[in-house]
Amino acid sequence: MKIAIIGGGPAGLYSAILLKKQRPEAEITVYERNRADDTFGFGVVFSDATLDTFEKCDAPSYRRITEQFAYWDDIAVHFRGTVHRVGGNGFCGCSRRTLLLILQERARELGVALLFETDIEDEARFADADLVVLADGINSRFREKYIEHFQPEVDLRSNKFAWMGSTRPLDAFTFIFQETEWGPFIAHAYQYEVGHSTWIFETDSATFKRAGLEGLDERQSADRMAEIFGWFLEGHPLLINRSMWRNFPMIRSKRWVKDNMVLLGDAKATAHFSIGSGTKLAMEDAIALAEAMNRAPTVEAALQQYEEGRREEVEKIQHAADVSLVWFEHVDRFWDFDPVQFAFGVMTRAKAITYDNLTLRAPDFVSEVDKAFARQVHAKGFDVNVETPVAPMFQPLRLREMELANRAVVSPMCMYSAKEGVPGDFHLVHYGSRAVGGAGLIFTEMTCVSRDARITPGCAGLWNDEQQAAWRRIVDFVHANSAAKIALQLGHAGRKGATKLMWDGMDRPLEQGGWEVVSASPIPYFPDSRVPRELDRAAMDAVKAAFVQAAERGEACGFDMLELHCAHGYLLASFISPLTNQRTDAYGGSLQGRLRFPLEVFEALRSVWPAHKPMSVRISATDWAEGGITGDDAVDIARAFAEAGVDLVDVSTGQTVRDAQPVYGRMFQTPFSEQVRNEARVATMCVGNITTSDQVNTILAAGRADLVALGRPHLIDPSFTLKAAAWYGAEVACPPQYLPGKEQIFRNSVRDRQDFDDLKIKARPKTRAELKAEKPLAAE
Repeated sequence: MKIAIIGGGPAGLYSAILLKKQRPEAEITVYERNRADDTFGFGVVFSDATLDTFEKCDAPSYRRITEQFAYWDDIAVHFRGTVHRVGGNGFCGCSRRTLLLILQERARELGVALLFETDIEDEARFADADLVVLADGINSRFREKYIEHFQPEVDLRSNKFAWMGSTRPLDAFTFIFQETEWGPFIAHAYQYEVGHSTWIFETDSATFKRAGLEGLDERQSADRMAEIFGWFLEGHPLLINRSMWRNFPMIRSKRWVKDNMVLLGDAKATAHFSIGSGTKLAMEDAIALAEAMNRAPTVEAALQQYEEGRREEVEKIQHAADVSLVWFEHVDRFWDFDPVQFAFGVMTRAKAITYDNLTLRAPDFVSEVDKAFARQVHAKGFDVNVETPVAPMFQPLRLREMELANRAVVSPMCMYSAKEGVPGDFHLVHYGSRAVGGAGLIFTEMTCVSRDARITPGCAGLWNDEQQAAWRRIVDFVHANSAAKIALQLGHAGRKGATKLMWDGMDRPLEQGGWEVVSASPIPYFPDSRVPRELDRAAMDAVKAAFVQAAERGEACGFDMLELHCAHGYLLASFISPLTNQRTDAYGGSLQGRLRFPLEVFEALRSVWPAHKPMSVRISATDWAEGGITGDDAVDIARAFAEAGVDLVDVSTGQTVRDAQPVYGRMFQTPFSEQVRNEARVATMCVGNITTSDQVNTILAAGRADLVALGRPHLIDPSFTLKAAAWYGAEVACPPQYLPGKEQIFRNSVRDRQDFDDLKIKARPKTRAELKAEKPLAAE
């Protein structure tokens, strides 16, 4: 077999090593345009887990790499005159030049031909190759040559960054957040060998211009950074090596394979430097390719296996990198946070590290996080313990005069089980059991304001006396048997009405027994859905009157809070999104126009809903579709409702149009809640694939939401909150009939939690930094 590898970076060299080990008889040649000892940048970083993988794949190169590594265990966050250190991270740094020389030496030992200062213009040079590995970096010539085939998407991010070095020694992966007269600057720094450290400087484009960096050469910009971070550099110089300021390109390629050619490393996909995964991704690509070549009977089959098997992992890392980079791009959202809460946000920004995880690794740090959160609650007038506080999930919250005992919420979830809009025994048990289970707040499912406002024939309503009496029965039970508050969510299905029950075909039109549907514009949801009638002024007035009447009935039922549903493509949402609103009157066009009717409805509800009771609004913070609502729009929407008197924004996303492309994942909607909360300065509730109390605490402690709603976890476990309270040692109300059970789970949880933590600690392998620190002691 003949293999040509274009690019002598980590991806190209490591793939050459692994493929040559696998096929000693193969003729493998690496073509590199630069000289053997040329390199750009300074250090690279790997986690302990990545090094474990390298050890299994090629022990000789692993040993040489680790002999050259600088190890550290801590992450240090410097912010507003404070420093917070978190241990147990297990990172290692190495000179990029040293890494390349080690891989070159190993490749030569195995018989790989390395041709440097060789620029490959076209395929003629390797026309007879059986396999061509395109590892020619972020500016891949061959990816661009075959751009129509590979179909790369390049997202040039907004922040400016420059890669520099220094002789300043560091004993931790260091983040420095520096306020200047021009705006915030960020330094990401780590030591990669004795006397040398990598420094990546980052700032937003406006601050970059205000600081006068535009037009400066490398040395001049390094001098400016040395002025800004001189207090920390302590006289050590900043070193340059192609240290130009630029914007990071997030690259995703639709295809990775063309004929016998395959993209590897940055040529196919990039991950932002804030999670330190660029070189890791490149070398793990090489491992995946070698494994596929070993398993598959042909090159064609191997390349197919490589792309299919590797893509999911790459996309997961890219998603984490996306979340991380957005945090850094919008660091101004958190600039007024308490420093320890800010540091917690830094640690948990990419969702891989959580509250419980940090509690095991850095209990003193999390204790300070809990205290900072409790101080904020105390400042709002609550008499809470600020010295030994409960976890954030169990801190109280006040909205107007409604006080919640904790921050856990049962999300509004349609049950499709009402008869002519009347909630029955199922609903009594459903809501009653979850209230008894300890949640601070219970939301009703979307309760429709008229018969023709229903989504399905099974939807609950509140337009007549029978429905009102049924809801009153439920509210009375919740108040009599729990400390939970219960919120009424009112909505109108709009163009998504007259559809089948969820389990019979969600959003599919009824084949018989349907009714007329309405919307902002006459656009059907599915091509074969009913075409909605565009609301005129008279119909809009009728809809508004139906909402007001339902709200008045809700107050008569005794609900503690009222929510207006303006999300998920239902009637009011159809006015807000430009994808569903094509009106040319005052209720279309700009966002201000599109918001006009939803705000009219909200203001009408606020005028009849008691002033001492709070109101919330559910919005879709993004349509997940081109031309639709974005996160920035969501901030403007939230501000408009806040000016109208909203107390809480329930931040959901999507379900507006059928061709939406949501990016799913754990806590996937939380970034939108975070943006709305910290830019619009309004309380938010987040929802969306949140499944554990650990995640709830992580979200709250990081300032990403004020309440956390969980749907599916509450469907299967009505006592979700009570169990979490036992786990964290927090108090929740419980009916006297259930007290023996509560007392037992609280007793058992003390032991179970200790056993769990002990097992976690014992199972966690020691980091290389910890092992290295123990060696001198062992020698003694």
